[in-house]
Formats: sequence, C-alpha cells, structure tokens
Amino acid sequence: MNVAFVRMPLKLRFWAVLSTLCWAAWASVASAHEVVPTIADLTVADGAVEFAVRVNVEAQLSGIDLDEIADTDNADNAADYDVLRALSGAEVADRVPTLTANWNALPLVLADGVPVVVTLDDVNVPDVPNDELARISDLVLSGSVPAGTRAVQVAWPDGAGDLVLRQQGVEEPFTGLISGGSNSGPIAVSGGDEASGWQTFGAYVPVGFDHILPKGLDHILFVLGLFFLSTKIGPLLWQVTAFTLAHTVTLAVGALGLVVIPGSIVEPLIAASIVYVAVENIFARGLNRWRPAIVFGFGLLHGLGFASVLGDFGLPEGQFIPALIGFNVGVELGQLTVIALAAIALWLGVRAARMADLEGQEETITDYNVMFRAWSMTGSLIIAVIAIYWVIERTLL
Repeated sequence: MNVAFVRMPLKLRFWAVLSTLCWAAWASVASAHEVVPTIADLTVADGAVEFAVRVNVEAQLSGIDLDEIADTDNADNAADYDVLRALSGAEVADRVPTLTANWNALPLVLADGVPVVVTLDDVNVPDVPNDELARISDLVLSGSVPAGTRAVQVAWPDGAGDLVLRQQGVEEPFTGLISGGSNSGPIAVSGGDEASGWQTFGAYVPVGFDHILPKGLDHILFVLGLFFLSTKIGPLLWQVTAFTLAHTVTLAVGALGLVVIPGSIVEPLIAASIVYVAVENIFARGLNRWRPAIVFGFGLLHGLGFASVLGDFGLPEGQFIPALIGFNVGVELGQLTVIALAAIALWLGVRAARMADLEGQEETITDYNVMFRAWSMTGSLIIAVIAIYWVIERTLL
C-alpha cells in the first residue's frame, strides 16, 4: 500500500473508495451508443435536388438532443432510443417517413429562398445483430427546384447533432459542418463555394477539441493518467510530447487509409492503455526511462481512434491537409485544457486544505506533494476501474 494513501485521514480514504465505487457503477451502464454525425451528399442538377444521407435514424426519431451528448445512453430519454434500436430494419424503415416530414417542416432545403419539399426515394436500414451497436441507415431524398435556381440552402434541426454536407457534381464544391439549429448559408448550384485552406483549418479545430472535451472520456482519462504520475513538469512534458508525436503519425496514416485496423481491435487496446498508465501511477514514484516509449506506443493506438472520427466526418478531398491539421490542433488544445483544469483543481484543493489548517491552527500545513500523491492514488484507482470495465465491454462486443 502506498504511504501517501495510508497517511490520508480516514474520511478522505473513505471518500476515495466511495468515489471509485460510484465511478465504477457509472461506467457499468455505459454502452457503445456513441453519437456520430449525419453525412449528406447534395446534388442539384436538371431541376432536381437529391440528398444521399447516412444517418442514425433511431437517434433522430427518439427526440434525444444530439447537440448536447456524446452517447445516447446519457440522454434523459435513452429508453426511447433503445426501443427503436431493438426493432428490425424493416420496422425502422416504416418510420422513416415521419423523419422526412419533420425535415420538410423545417424546411430542409431552400432554393433561392423558396422551400423545397423532399420525398423519400430509397431507404436501407440494415439489421445489426447486436442491439448495443449503433445502426447507420442510408436514405435517398429528392425534390424539384425552380428552373434557373442559382443557390440552395440546407438547414438542420435543433438537437439533431452535426451534419456533414458535401456538394457533388461541380468543381470547387461546398463541404461544411452544420450544427443542429443552424444552416449552410447559400450554396451556389454551379459550384465555387469550396472553403479556403484557412477556413477548413478553422472549421476542424473545434471538431478536434470537441472530440476531447466533452466527448472523449477515454482520451480524457488517459491524459489525466499522464498528469497523475508526478508534480514535476519534466515527466509530464516527456509523456505529452511522446503521445502527441505518436497519435499525429497514426492520425495522418489512418485518415489517408494507409493503415486500417478495425475498431473492435483498436478500442479495447485503447482501454487497456488507460489501465496500464493508471496502475503504473499507483506503484511508480516517478518517470522511468521506459514510460515515454510505452506512452508513444499507446499514442499510436489513440491516433487510430482519432482517425476513425475523421472518417465519420468525411474529410474534404480538396482540403485534406488543412482539415487534418485543424483537427489535430483541436485535439491538442483539448488535451492541454484537460491538464490545465486538473492542475487548477489540484491547486485549489491544496489552497483550501491549507486554509483549513490555518483556521484550525494545525501545526503541520498540508504539503503539496503529499496531497498530489493522495489525489494521484485516488484518481488512478478510479481510472483503472473504469478502463478495466471498458476492456471487458469492448472485447465482448
């Protein structure tokens, strides 16, 4: 048993154990219902507009606010989603016209400011054997636009999550990320609205940040595991540098399609990497010479996880490099924010403890390093329990 933990007051040790049990209970109800963006290919030609949409129909029909959550299990009405998810593909397909009606009421499309009514031409809702896995359906919608239409505008409902909209069939096509409750703005039917490199870079920075905060709990716990090793800046810098370099490499090769490893392999290994870092924190007294190399290897795994996110969003072909760099910068900003928040929380905790010592006229003022070690033990134990559950869950799925 670590000396810092033994020296902790009884009520603090009780809090550590209770917190671990609470986090473990919370983790036990999580499942693979991650929210993914809807992807739509837009084509306007010969007086018609066509949408080819890849969408989680059940998530859209359930009424869950996809703008606010990263996992459908965290929604207040998650049970409604689960009921829909348990239906067969044919049964869900029968309910798609309701979704189409909702989009028309928005309206989904404006042609030179005039609403366009779209109809459902084709629907493919696959049967997925495991009810715990999200189901992505393919829809094709079309509508007529007035002759001579110069621009169309696409809107996306509030609470519907992110929409990746990609214009097809023209040079310099529009590609954009539309959040729930917003719209694309006018898109020239003849093309020419392709974003500049800087615009694409700027658009993908928040995408990368959002994947860490608030949606990347596994990556957050890994970064916290790095932070909990030592109070010294050197060990943290070595680890963060190794992790950043590694995930940048595999993010690039994964996004380019040069390395493709199924999520069923990558995700359990990412969880296992979190277990290792957390457990080592409990027994180690500082940075050993092997840890940066091990963290580098784990960073390669996390980079493949990031690449799968970019695959969901569909990088614009003409602006691949700016989008990739922007996403990576957003990820780094998210990680630095996690570290900064953890450091601030620790500083506030030490300050509050010292103030309590002074008010109680204690002879021994709380030591920063001792308190950090106590927090490190508790935090690493919580992280390890959650990650062990994830290893089991992701392997069985």
